Amino acid sequence: MRLLIIGTLDGQVGAASQIALSRGAKVNHVDTIEGGLEFLRSGRGADLVLADVQEDLATLIGSLEAERIAVPVIACGVGNDTQAAVRAIKAGAKEYIPLPPDAELIGAVLTAVAEENSDFIHTDARMTEIIKLADQVAPSDASILITGPSGTGKEMMARYLHIKSKRKNGPFIAVNCAAIPENLLESELFGHEKGAFTGAVARRIGKFEEANGGTILLDEISEMEPRLQAKLLRVLQEREVDRVGSNKPVKVNVRVLATSNRDMDKHVASGGFREDLYFRLNVVNLQLPPLKERPDDIIALARHFAAKYSEANGIQARGLSEQAQAKLLAYDWPGNVRELENAMHRSILLASGDEIGTEAILLNDSPLTPRNTAATAGVQSSANADPGAMVGKTVSEVERELIINTLDHCLGNRTHAATILGISIRTLRNKLKQYNSEGFNVPSPGGTEGEQPPL
Repeated sequence: MRLLIIGTLDGQVGAASQIALSRGAKVNHVDTIEGGLEFLRSGRGADLVLADVQEDLATLIGSLEAERIAVPVIACGVGNDTQAAVRAIKAGAKEYIPLPPDAELIGAVLTAVAEENSDFIHTDARMTEIIKLADQVAPSDASILITGPSGTGKEMMARYLHIKSKRKNGPFIAVNCAAIPENLLESELFGHEKGAFTGAVARRIGKFEEANGGTILLDEISEMEPRLQAKLLRVLQEREVDRVGSNKPVKVNVRVLATSNRDMDKHVASGGFREDLYFRLNVVNLQLPPLKERPDDIIALARHFAAKYSEANGIQARGLSEQAQAKLLAYDWPGNVRELENAMHRSILLASGDEIGTEAILLNDSPLTPRNTAATAGVQSSANADPGAMVGKTVSEVERELIINTLDHCLGNRTHAATILGISIRTLRNKLKQYNSEGFNVPSPGGTEGEQPPL
């Protein structure tokens, strides 16, 4: 866990640092926003930024987003200043922590950020064999290709391999090759010099350099454009990178893991992926099966997620009724483990009584029970609605109705609504702010859980 503290924090830096150090974090400190940006651009990296609320957080967070430096920012300040908290959250901070620092609060934040869930919950024999193979190859430096449908846990497997490797004390850097445009992905991976292109306001160390001594994950590598595939092949062969705008190669010592949800043999045969690069990456292939092909894991995972989200939401843990277990086992899980996790998160928010029953488990192919139809009508996705009712509406209109109806079902609780919708609380707040400005009736905030501060 790497923590970067920005600002003076009115003399509280020492106390915050000591608490973080006692929890196992590696702490660095700079005095200014510009100093923090230079630190992050240099490739030294951070898993969390703790910034003084008196600093220009809007500039900090805006610069991080513009330069695609993905790191959460937590604001902090002396006393429980509500206005400061509001300003920080509006600027894009994830949370606001009052100072002097509370050891348990900072510990909880560090734990939440550092939590990697690297241990696989599994009882199915097929997954047991895959984990056995992963344990066997993890200590090596061999490149490993992890394949399987979306939602099966490919990134989690990559983190598992890193933690089980001799590089476990080095950085683990993940890059989503499908989410970044080609003209930006080259800079993201290999870095750039100041002035190398429009918007290159300073030298930026790429992800390969940032991962030096550790592991880099190239997520959904099959979506990478052919030109970059050629450059990546050279990096793997020569173990050096060329920053954009520089003619001085930089040596790197990095283990490469990659994932794809495609059939890579067919993708290579069709010309969509270089055969030589495929062979470089596919020294070992770990193929994760869809959840429907590992039925013995469904109930074990469901119980794990129910316990996890009960604790996270401050809700008393409940068991699964026999009928609920049967419903979970009868479903095909097209979204795999990710869909199961979301379903169980919803279930602990909607359940009543001593057990989680079938009425609390809302699946994409199952209508709501009569007892819950009126109360949870806003939770149904557009996929379950009458298609004829949506004809003539724009996508934005359907989205607005879904968000407002879901929020109404949650009695205005932004956190619960965001969870059910599968979007971040920040995205939800931005949508609601837009709807308010357009004159639509947005339910008032309800409940206080996770609502600091409300919209």
